[in-house]
Amino acid sequence: MPVYHTLGAIPKKRHIAFRKPDGTIYNEQLLGNEGFTGPSSLLYHLRPPTTILSVKRLKETAYQADPDLTLRHRHLKTAMLAEGGCPTTDRVPLLFNDDCALLFARPTQDDPHFYRNAQADEVVYVSQGSGVLESQFGLLPYREGDYLVIHRGIMHRFKLDAVPHRLLIIESRGYVRTPERYRNHFGQIVEGAPYSERDFRIPQKLVTHDESGEFPIVVKQTNGLNELVLDHHPFDVVGWDGMFYPWAFNIHDFEPIVGRIHQPPPVHQTFQGDGFVICSFCPRPYDFHPEAVPAPYNHSNVDSDEVLYYASAEFMSRKGIEYGSVTLHPDGIPHGPHPGRAEASIGAKETNELAVMVDTFRPLKVAKQALAVEDPKYFRSWVEAGPGSIRRRVEQPLAEEGYIARCYSLSRPPSWSNSPRLRPSRCQRVRSPSW
Repeated sequence: MPVYHTLGAIPKKRHIAFRKPDGTIYNEQLLGNEGFTGPSSLLYHLRPPTTILSVKRLKETAYQADPDLTLRHRHLKTAMLAEGGCPTTDRVPLLFNDDCALLFARPTQDDPHFYRNAQADEVVYVSQGSGVLESQFGLLPYREGDYLVIHRGIMHRFKLDAVPHRLLIIESRGYVRTPERYRNHFGQIVEGAPYSERDFRIPQKLVTHDESGEFPIVVKQTNGLNELVLDHHPFDVVGWDGMFYPWAFNIHDFEPIVGRIHQPPPVHQTFQGDGFVICSFCPRPYDFHPEAVPAPYNHSNVDSDEVLYYASAEFMSRKGIEYGSVTLHPDGIPHGPHPGRAEASIGAKETNELAVMVDTFRPLKVAKQALAVEDPKYFRSWVEAGPGSIRRRVEQPLAEEGYIARCYSLSRPPSWSNSPRLRPSRCQRVRSPSW
């Protein structure tokens, strides 16, 4: 949660001559959003931040959607993604719309370049790993469970302390902030919010680099990566002040709000952007009414898509998920606890689940790159495989003939009516209106 902060050396007033020991002036830079009216910071550089030696387009990053728009629940297994690369430019897109995008990375090396996302704020959830986020604002150490909020235009790079790393990246076209209801009209976080200003961490150590040479900066803009080579080290800031800088919040510092009966998802809200919210499901006591059903009731998303990233293998209402799973429950379909989970939750005292939820208010598309790690059976996971169930009656004979296994080997559920890999007669038997 940005509050006014200052670090290093700054002059008494803005926009006045701030001189170096040799009598020349430091180079002042305003960095912020919404023109000159939004959150901003003033930075003082040893050299002008404009001395670019060369520019080139590296690659396109426009997200490509799965052309199969069939409405269904989806399950992506990020554990199947290959390790390698660096945190900023080796990311796999999973889901996206015009407001936000969800990507995943499993980096094994430091960023060899400086990086700036010029078209989106970033919230990087550190599911595994630790290190230091370096920026022009100073050093911000991070650890497992951290949300790193890196506003648009902030130049930074990741230094890894240890591998493996698992990073969930949420790109936001709008400014990421704490929910308005958690703040009073003066901007202070109110009593009763699930966190306070004490829980947020900001850069505390400023390291000034006075180096000349060739320093590549990768800038994401216009759905592509661009390389700009600067003639000096970009982290040459001697001081800054303002309310625009990277900051961190750890999910374990979120204080869950509980009640006698089941509380709705808004009590778990942590951040908001334009067109979406981010929630944290943390270890907590269960509801304490003697007849409470702690598992969530079935509900329909009539105006939002729900995405869950499972930061542990435990989740009270789900079966068949694993650490690193991502589920998409789109609007237009009700969803709820898997069979047996509601009953199993009755009488339980607490949960150790850990998950990040993103609710979007416009439909999400599944990126083509995500299809390779999709579980195509997930949309059927609410059909209980008990004696006499429709799932058992339909699946068993087909499994004996080997066709179900072939269907599930596809990267996504086939179109049962026209799949070239299945006999039409067999497909007609799979295609049940009860599903």
